[in-house]
Amino acid sequence: MTELPSTRADHQPLARFTRITALRIGLAVALLIGLTSTAYWLHATPGRGATAALSLLLGASLGFVFQRGRFCYFCILRDWIEFRNSGPVYAILAALSAGSIGYALVFGIFLPNPFSGRLPPEAHIGPVSWVLAAGGLAFGLGMALSGACVSGHLYRLGEGSTRAPVALLGVLAGFGLGFLSWNQLYLTTIAEAPVLWLPARLGYGGALFLQLVLLGGLAFLLLRNLPELPPRPAQRLDLAGVWAALFHQRWHALVTGALVGLLGTVAYMRIEPLGVTSQLGSLARTGMDQVGLLPTTLFGLDRLAGCATQVVQTITANGLLISGLVLGSLTAALLADRFQPDRLTVRGAGSALVGGILQGWGAMVALGCTVGTLLSGISAFAVSGWLFGLTMLAGVWLGIRSSLHRLV
Repeated sequence: MTELPSTRADHQPLARFTRITALRIGLAVALLIGLTSTAYWLHATPGRGATAALSLLLGASLGFVFQRGRFCYFCILRDWIEFRNSGPVYAILAALSAGSIGYALVFGIFLPNPFSGRLPPEAHIGPVSWVLAAGGLAFGLGMALSGACVSGHLYRLGEGSTRAPVALLGVLAGFGLGFLSWNQLYLTTIAEAPVLWLPARLGYGGALFLQLVLLGGLAFLLLRNLPELPPRPAQRLDLAGVWAALFHQRWHALVTGALVGLLGTVAYMRIEPLGVTSQLGSLARTGMDQVGLLPTTLFGLDRLAGCATQVVQTITANGLLISGLVLGSLTAALLADRFQPDRLTVRGAGSALVGGILQGWGAMVALGCTVGTLLSGISAFAVSGWLFGLTMLAGVWLGIRSSLHRLV
């Protein structure tokens, strides 16, 4: 039998596909090498050390998990509110459950007696007031307008989102508005607001039991909105299947959430509670200070627990964490072929900017966002974390019901 001769055109699509795939994987490997090399250099740099190195690596790990599990608070809540699909919500519940267990173990080391009247060092346990509720509501509305929360925009930078930079600029502006309104809010409300920590009343065992019951109850109620998945045929475990599961298929919600909770526990134990707005708020605070717009005194702000801001002239440990988050997400996006820059429209840029401003103001007065105040706060058994989460959810619900999320 005579074979038909092949032509150069027959091989070009395969060759082009192979070259593009190899380029993506090569860039991802180069990023991993660069991240680990930078961490090694930071570890050996005076004034940086292990804290800086670990911040970068933890951020990269978080960005990788966020991207692979699509851990975007707004997208998760939108799937539930708009499409009645509660499956992704289990990632949040798993993260809070794993974080609560991890924090309870760490608290037992840092503060063995929770009834002493003291709070665990640096834990995100904030004052509970209407200001916190207003911050959560504004943050939720901002999420609906801009299409993601702050951490969502950061990991979407790694996917090539063109709205994310605009939204983050809005976050900086929102922080500026927050600084201008802080003193009045603090003197009239926040200064006298109670700081409520569940272990101070229930002990670690009681607080952990209560939170796991609440989270388990929510998980049970959401079972009715779980979609029916078609049966999957049995597959042989091979290298191609493992590669697809790790780098192409969306990670399971429970796996994603458990990893986020674990990373949050490690971050608190070794560095500080997870948060992604400290460096952004510090940039806004520094810029306002340089142009003379920052109030001379921000009453009580630097004594409160949360995503702390300061006037800085360098990148902080939190800045290294969010830098690692973006680069970790980019690495995962390259491996998954999800680096896909989109087209920015005037309408999309406007909604992203306004949504970012609302998120920035909300995060400033609430002392953190969905990562710092909600995730780290609830993991630390802070009532402030629960209040922020509930009002943030209300803001997202209002935004979706008002179709704000369609202004793209």
